[in-house]
Amino acid sequence: MSHSPRIRTVVSCTTLVVALGAGATACGSGGHPLSAKPYDAAGQISFNSPTGGGKKADPDKPLEITADGDDGRITDVTATDATGRYVVGELAADGGRWHSTSPLAAGAHYTVRVSTEDEDGAPGRKVVAFDTSTPKTKKRLTVKFGPEAGKYGVGQPVTAELSKPVKDKAARAVVERALRVDSTPEVEGAWHWVDDKTLHYRPKEYWPAHATVLAHSNLAGVKVAERLWGGDTKPLKLTIGDRVIAVTDAASHSMTVYKNNKVINEIPVTTGKPGFETRNGVKVVLGKEYFVRMRGTSIGIAEGSSDSYDLPVYYATRVTWSGEYVHAAPWSTGSQGYANVSHGCTGMSTGDAEWFFNAVRVGDVVKVVNSDGETMDPFGNGFGDWNLGWKKWRKGSSLLKGTPDGPSATDRARLRPESV
Repeated sequence: MSHSPRIRTVVSCTTLVVALGAGATACGSGGHPLSAKPYDAAGQISFNSPTGGGKKADPDKPLEITADGDDGRITDVTATDATGRYVVGELAADGGRWHSTSPLAAGAHYTVRVSTEDEDGAPGRKVVAFDTSTPKTKKRLTVKFGPEAGKYGVGQPVTAELSKPVKDKAARAVVERALRVDSTPEVEGAWHWVDDKTLHYRPKEYWPAHATVLAHSNLAGVKVAERLWGGDTKPLKLTIGDRVIAVTDAASHSMTVYKNNKVINEIPVTTGKPGFETRNGVKVVLGKEYFVRMRGTSIGIAEGSSDSYDLPVYYATRVTWSGEYVHAAPWSTGSQGYANVSHGCTGMSTGDAEWFFNAVRVGDVVKVVNSDGETMDPFGNGFGDWNLGWKKWRKGSSLLKGTPDGPSATDRARLRPESV
């Protein structure tokens, strides 16, 4: 060992009585091992990665630190890269070995802080730095977060589009672990793999009103699969507006609009007639168009048939990519509030449509109940993500599938420690 042996000392306490009769107890602990300046633990530990001489570590291999000899042990290890990302690892119960359990990034600089103690309990410390080599392959997996930065409604999911398909289960877990979504206030949320190149993230419940949402990737330099490494990704910041939810009851031909849980308007409407029933379920506002030319041929209606139409439409709020809108329908005001006569859209008076157009933003929730139509698909025709229950949503995560909902056993023990 490269330090002088330390001798345990007995800590004594002396009671001092001051002139006024008040008692105070002073404990002298200057000789206690824990109060000593940490010794240099360089001779007490060894690394499996090069820490000097210009050599670089292989990022494919885990970092391993071992206590040499029987007269000391490792008590703590902290390893971070230049951006502050931590390397997850495990320390053996006897303090003889620590190894990383999360992958090292390629082309990265790491600082490792190791704490030890000798057989007398005296603390030691060693700080080392090393670099990892850059992979020879040029294939990089990058991520594009969506939507664009801005202000959105409480139903807006975060999307992640991958530059290359990822099919392997283990590779998906690497990707998902590196994609982070943080919100203020904090919420419970999860990623869901829509397909090999697309993930959606949503909370268990709608986003809190006025929340801030940050999406970022720690994938840069991380090995995803053989000959595929993570690349740089631009982070995304969203802000959430008021909690605006519009609920259309197709049976009562009415829409109720809520803002921050209070009713702010009730609007007579008409929805899809038999054969063109409006989809049930939760949809999210995708965009707003002041003017749209709507033609029956766009949804498969033959031109010249009894159901054919070609209409100028104003104040159109889109909720599906296939052409479902909430819009002004002055030609059906006599049926609004009484009957369903549309081809699937939700129609209302021009004045009400203008009000609705100005009251909502992209990401606000539009829910339809009591329609004879099918339920909105979760994916592919807009954001129907909320039509999947939380249990099914979690099954689409490579990390959460098969795990119990709620805090883990470790979290429960930490939050509510049991008596021993």
